[in-house]
Amino acid sequence: MRDFGISEGAPEVVAFFDARTFSVQYIAIDPATRRCAIIDPVLDYDEKSGQTDTHNADRILRYVRDHDLKVDWILDTHPHADHFSSARYLKEQLGAPTAIGDHVTEVQSLWSDFYNLKGFPADGSQWDKLFAEGETFKVGELDARVMFSPGHTLASITYVIGDAAFVHDTLFQPDFGTARADFPGGDSAQLWQSIQAILALPDETRLFTGHDYMPDGREPAWESTVAEQKRSNIHLSQAPDKASYCRLRDERDATLPMPKLILHALQVNIRGGRLPEPEDNGRRYLRIPLDVLKDANWG
Repeated sequence: MRDFGISEGAPEVVAFFDARTFSVQYIAIDPATRRCAIIDPVLDYDEKSGQTDTHNADRILRYVRDHDLKVDWILDTHPHADHFSSARYLKEQLGAPTAIGDHVTEVQSLWSDFYNLKGFPADGSQWDKLFAEGETFKVGELDARVMFSPGHTLASITYVIGDAAFVHDTLFQPDFGTARADFPGGDSAQLWQSIQAILALPDETRLFTGHDYMPDGREPAWESTVAEQKRSNIHLSQAPDKASYCRLRDERDATLPMPKLILHALQVNIRGGRLPEPEDNGRRYLRIPLDVLKDANWG
């Protein structure tokens, strides 16, 4: 038996790439029971017109129904800054519980203050379950556990399901490197520690990333292994210790513009994927605070 720190088991992993946001959404399936978890689903949003849609979420729904899967969990790794979460919509369609890491309350407090959301409950009650570091759960008969992976955000977590770890914005594919750490609450030293914890998993552990930016025009990719990341991750090769990594990460982050949807997305995602309530004219409105991210590179 191979020791993955939990129990042996290899979920089937189905990926859905969203070219608009470069996001990868997943279904992790227990082959024995056909039960599954949906991870980091996208709710479509066009910032130019203000339109929302469920195209990506409906792709996932069709797959679930066409393959007669039963959904145990709808999971987010953190409140995303570059797309809306469709966790709430999928819960309405499927009835499965939603979950995120328990440090989401820190992100809620930070961003509800930015948006001046008076009376906003920054207590994580927008999800059915808040996972703590080291907490275990099941996907069908597969054992799963949670790793707290801060650095990219205050609340980032990794889901380890059988031999698969869903790391989202901590590591990218080896040829693109690692996540940025300059969002409010981000920290490059914490990110380094989170990466080291992921790379301490067994070498054969499959790693699934939450984005792919297709360097040099290659096709989208999202799966690697711990061994591949240790051998060839471009940032870790250039900066093999904490001090050099933090220097590389901080210098690189200073050149990056903020994601174009960060101010749109966080007000939805700290609500667990709920859009703002309609106002008295029946329309929903997003709030865009000015000069909150004052030191951001304009790009």
